[in-house]
Amino acid sequence: MFKDLDPLLLSQQRLAIMSILISADEADFVFIKEKTGATSGNLSSHIEKLCEAGYLEIDKFIEKKRPRTVLKITPKGIDAFDNYVKALQDYIRK
Repeated sequence: MFKDLDPLLLSQQRLAIMSILISADEADFVFIKEKTGATSGNLSSHIEKLCEAGYLEIDKFIEKKRPRTVLKITPKGIDAFDNYVKALQDYIRK
């Protein structure tokens, strides 16, 4: 029997965000925007959903008189990503 896939990670943009953060300690909004090709509004929407689920943490601060937003994946987010990958691997094997 196939495992259910996390509906939050079915979105290509949210999966891309999680994939970037799973391999980095942290990444800022601009970097993720450039890597995903998302618009600022679209990216913000996806980040908000991942934060509401407890998958990401946001740190907003001023650096050299400029606002900066840094994202980090949480332990819950790491578990969700790992479970998603394992479920996909099960799909491929069956």
